[in-house]
Amino acid sequence: MDIYRDEASVAFRESVQRFAREAVAPHAAAVDREARPPIEALEASLALGLPGLPFPEEYGGQGGDLATMIITLEELARVCASTAITVSSCWIMLILVKRGTEAQKKRIIPSIVSGKIRTAWGLTEPKGGSDLMGVTSKAERTSDGWVLNGTKRFITNGGWADWYLIFARTTEKQFGIFLVHKDDPGISFGVPERKMGVRGSPTSDVILDNCVIPEDRLIGDPEQGQAYINDGLLTSRLKYSAHALGIAQGCLDQAIPYTLERQQFGKPIASFQMLRGMVADMAIKVEAARSVLYRAVDQAMSGDSSRTLASMAKVLCSDAAMSVATDAVQLHGGYGYLEDYPVERMMRDAKITQIWEGTNQIQRLMIAKDVYGRYSQ
Repeated sequence: MDIYRDEASVAFRESVQRFAREAVAPHAAAVDREARPPIEALEASLALGLPGLPFPEEYGGQGGDLATMIITLEELARVCASTAITVSSCWIMLILVKRGTEAQKKRIIPSIVSGKIRTAWGLTEPKGGSDLMGVTSKAERTSDGWVLNGTKRFITNGGWADWYLIFARTTEKQFGIFLVHKDDPGISFGVPERKMGVRGSPTSDVILDNCVIPEDRLIGDPEQGQAYINDGLLTSRLKYSAHALGIAQGCLDQAIPYTLERQQFGKPIASFQMLRGMVADMAIKVEAARSVLYRAVDQAMSGDSSRTLASMAKVLCSDAAMSVATDAVQLHGGYGYLEDYPVERMMRDAKITQIWEGTNQIQRLMIAKDVYGRYSQ
């Protein structure tokens, strides 16, 4: 875990913490209350180079690695879960670095880095979330390119993004990934969803009705889309784990000073043994989740493509986020139920972390499969 302790990593974390404290936190409540994108934070993030953080320097990016992405997500989610998701949503276009053509890279990546465009990932469908093989959207090749049909559901940045990565069936058993622009004929968007949490992150259906795109919008091989997704799942789960961990840490950050300041029976409630035990358990869950996440990141950065530890990190971090957030609200008493205190928002934000990017039930099934597989050997 030295990648988190060396001088460069510590300095980077401190810079993101400062940015989160000064440019993100002041707008977090309004972003949630108004259910609008965190425009102020997005504009400010350009100075720190966060949109282009993981992209190669030759396209204007920062050339950051997985560790820097994890640190960024954790620190941003610590004060605003919506901002963390929105700032990092453009990183899905990393697929272009590995699978895209040079023309695709030059067309899209510099515009991401400069903040001129937003991007979205179109995978989930009304009847296909964790089940990739259940995707029914289709892409048919024509003499002029491709025609796409289908509906994508729960799409982050849906209706707000400029470019969409669409996962669609190209044969009976094979899939491809396509670049679709918001102005292409045949694409439309559903009504923005009214959500429990992460309200500052726009979500809607993406509807493809004979959506026509040119041949050069195909990414890589039209029959290897599922392999491309599986290749990116490891990194994706680690990023969402960091997001959940940030929420958990943020709740602990709020609970400790509150219990030191809040007076009951003539003394701070932090002096009550039962409440001290709650705070101890919260800290244990946060540190346990962080340890597994950092170990999984180390493993991934060393070239190990095993996903079991990443699934464990996703479960631990998201369960910690929900548990610690619930306890933080409890420690605030009646005030924790009011919008005046961040823990109310954080508790609502925490719930989605147990659901998206593969539900925790799915993660546990995959973990068990690996555990039993190793036992049988």
